[in-house]
Amino acid sequence: MSHQTGIQAGNDVKDVFASARSGKQYRLLKIVIEDEQLALGVTRQASKTWDQEYDSLVLPLLEDHLPSYILYRLDSSNNQGYEWIFLAWSPDHSPVRHKMLYAATRATVKKEFGGGLIKDELFGTTKEDMSLRGYQKYLVAEAAPLPLTAAEEELRRIKLSEVQTDISVDTKQQTLQGVAFPIHGDAVEALERFRDKRVNYVQLVSPSPPLSLFQEIDFPNELIRLSNTEPTEVKDLPKRIPTESARYHFFRYKHSHEGDYLESTVFIYSMPGYKCSIKERMLYSSCKNPLVDLVENNMQIDILKKLEIDNGDELTGDFLYEEVHPKQHAHKQAFAKPKGPAGKRGGHRITRPPGDGEEDD
Repeated sequence: MSHQTGIQAGNDVKDVFASARSGKQYRLLKIVIEDEQLALGVTRQASKTWDQEYDSLVLPLLEDHLPSYILYRLDSSNNQGYEWIFLAWSPDHSPVRHKMLYAATRATVKKEFGGGLIKDELFGTTKEDMSLRGYQKYLVAEAAPLPLTAAEEELRRIKLSEVQTDISVDTKQQTLQGVAFPIHGDAVEALERFRDKRVNYVQLVSPSPPLSLFQEIDFPNELIRLSNTEPTEVKDLPKRIPTESARYHFFRYKHSHEGDYLESTVFIYSMPGYKCSIKERMLYSSCKNPLVDLVENNMQIDILKKLEIDNGDELTGDFLYEEVHPKQHAHKQAFAKPKGPAGKRGGHRITRPPGDGEEDD
């Protein structure tokens, strides 16, 4: 049912919604319920990037005793236009009747505005919930794996304490499989800025390895953190690769190919060989795939090429170009029939039809 409470948007709200959907005039819209219809509270225009002015615009509009809706525009967009955050504010001290009314009308607001433009929906009862930090925590929670059942949790503990006994140069198993640490808010923000083309390089550092491979890892306190987002060109890449520790790198490779200008995202996992401890190598290796999955599937960053290197010297322009645009072999070489061994063919023989040139006895 589209209008659960019978409350609909007034004409002024519909006009502002239409204007907000068609351009970037507005950064924020506050919507309230007045006289049994949706009414426009206040609007704000953008002056900085979305994250730089989020707290200063959103938090002062949250009243202590009255619910409201806030639509906040991000700088990212999809095929329908700019993406928005839908904030449903319902403070603990507001009357129960108001809480129920606003809760029942949320679907109407989203429908009137356009659900395809709403990227994230945030519900909060305290200002901390609705702050930029609260939103970043929400993104981390959304990206985290689903809660495990008792059986899955037991299986996870078994895997963490598994001892690998079949070890050889051909061993390809991992004792720490699928270890996925949450990402710190600063790292999430940096990856969003990378996706929105406001930075062209992001370097992340994984948490320090646990004291023992058999020790329960403290997931809530272990985060993949931001290392740096320095502006980086191809010639700068070798200098970004640490020689004593591992890192994850996201680089926007700008180049031309067959007359076209391209910007390709390259993920680089740098591990300086045996200069790192076994624990650190295992931890980075285990966190790599979950991190890449999160970036591609949740943050919608299309990674064209994934590289693993042990030092930065090989990161030249020619190397990157050949990795991103590998040469295609036009045809296979025809199989050449091997020659027979020399001198083994025997002498030539002359054969005659039976009786030809022979005399009868």
